[in-house]
Amino acid sequence: MVNTKVSLSGLMLDNPVIPASGTFGYGYEFAELYDINLLGSFSFKGTTAAPRFGNPTPRIAECPSGMINSVGLQNPGIDAVIQRELPRLKKCFHKPVIANISGFSVEEYVHCCQKIDREAQVGLIEVNVSCPNVHNGGMSFGTTPESAAEVTRAVKAVTTKPVYIKLSPNVTDIAAIARACEEAGADGISLINTLLGMRIDLRTRKPVIANKMGGFSGSAIFPVALRMVYQVYEAVSIPIIGMGGVSSARDAIEMMLAGATAVQVGAANLVNPYACRDIIESLPREMEQLGISSLTEIIGGAH
Repeated sequence: MVNTKVSLSGLMLDNPVIPASGTFGYGYEFAELYDINLLGSFSFKGTTAAPRFGNPTPRIAECPSGMINSVGLQNPGIDAVIQRELPRLKKCFHKPVIANISGFSVEEYVHCCQKIDREAQVGLIEVNVSCPNVHNGGMSFGTTPESAAEVTRAVKAVTTKPVYIKLSPNVTDIAAIARACEEAGADGISLINTLLGMRIDLRTRKPVIANKMGGFSGSAIFPVALRMVYQVYEAVSIPIIGMGGVSSARDAIEMMLAGATAVQVGAANLVNPYACRDIIESLPREMEQLGISSLTEIIGGAH
């Protein structure tokens, strides 16, 4: 019998599979398809202080082995999430959830994290300093060690729950930024968010996406994500949630060998709504075939 349990800063998960923020909503649509309580946890939709409609359309473009999105943090705002979405979620998901928080200023990050920290359903806070789809916010805080550390320190000062900083791959030295977050008090690191990409319509000769560029995700980015998780594992001593193109149990195991304690599944959910369920169900079989008795034993095993 294999052991799929892992721990993220004391938060015990039955398995390491977590739907990524922005690809699973608040969970209840997926709960109509299967019992989402088999998930390790899930990261709900990126949340800001005020409601956001998001970017203009079109904001999705298809790519070989992936997709580009420029949704732009569409969400109902922190108060509506607490008052409406979390109570509804509680009816179908009975485990601690990961709260994904974004912002356009340090003060906004602090405001949202302080509020969500009080919610019993939230087991971990994922602070997104890496969104490529909004201007003057999100990724601008995650592109230098100094700004990422500033957000980390400010959020840690007002929270009691583990804080994981979600980093952008659109930087020159992701390991340096991860180290700065650890030194500023981060409990863990999430990586990677989407790569910056674009498509051009050959008939109109203009960008497909209204925002011109957006976040490139899907199986095509897996090798990049794996490389960055490997680099960050050697740079920090705090846990890593790895993501970027994960679409199978073998991908999850490979990501854990690179240094991830848990993995998030993003674009695969948009192609196959049962993706996370299928990964979880096939994980024990893949572990047995590879001679793995416990997942905790393989974390960072490629180093």
